[in-house]
Amino acid sequence: MGSLSEFTEAVDGEDPVVALAAVAALRRLLEELEAAHVIEARNRGSSWEVIAAALGVRRQTAHRKHAHRITEGGS
Repeated sequence: MGSLSEFTEAVDGEDPVVALAAVAALRRLLEELEAAHVIEARNRGSSWEVIAAALGVRRQTAHRKHAHRITEGGS
């Protein structure tokens, strides 16, 4: 499962187990995208406050979730 149409078909399909698997796959994809963009934002100098505001969470929440991915001087 990779294309948007495949996800849509799976989520809208008859089989709820297939739909749940599609939802889980989307969740993993969203987590990966979020992490990549947080790393890029930090590499470009964005503060945890700015990142948290964009994500709609508190600074501490964003930092706790993503800080382990960030190393000094790079991603």
